[in-house]
Amino acid sequence: MLLQQLVPVLQLSVGPVIMISGVGLVLLSMTNRYGRVIDRAREISALKRHAGGPERAHFQAQLLILVRRARLVRLAIALASLSLLFAAVLIMTLFLIALFTLEAALLLVVLFMGCTACLVASLVVFLLDINISLRAFELEARHEGAEPHPGGVTAA
Repeated sequence: MLLQQLVPVLQLSVGPVIMISGVGLVLLSMTNRYGRVIDRAREISALKRHAGGPERAHFQAQLLILVRRARLVRLAIALASLSLLFAAVLIMTLFLIALFTLEAALLLVVLFMGCTACLVASLVVFLLDINISLRAFELEARHEGAEPHPGGVTAA
């Protein structure tokens, strides 16, 4: 393969490489959030062990929300990771197609769409977690005696 033939392939692979970088940063944010959810669940679990009566029920409700959130964030992480995998396979496929002068446009389209679809699904699931975290915050605010505002934002 001549350099003149390789340059366009390298130019085409820049897009997926940039996507890998961007999704990697989103994935970092998600893993940090996952760690915080797990840490908070451990704290609530310790408090629940020493609580009694209504306090115990309150902590149990919080734990159930945290379990749901952890599952959602884990799913978001899995989808983002799958998006990264699609992008990496897309880059390798671009090089193999150029190296062996194959025609596989449909394969490239499928890989790119898979990458993008997994990223979109990951972000939707991540937004679901954020909405659930607001409900958990409202539960905590009600427990502390503050009444939430009608718009869903709790009073300070």
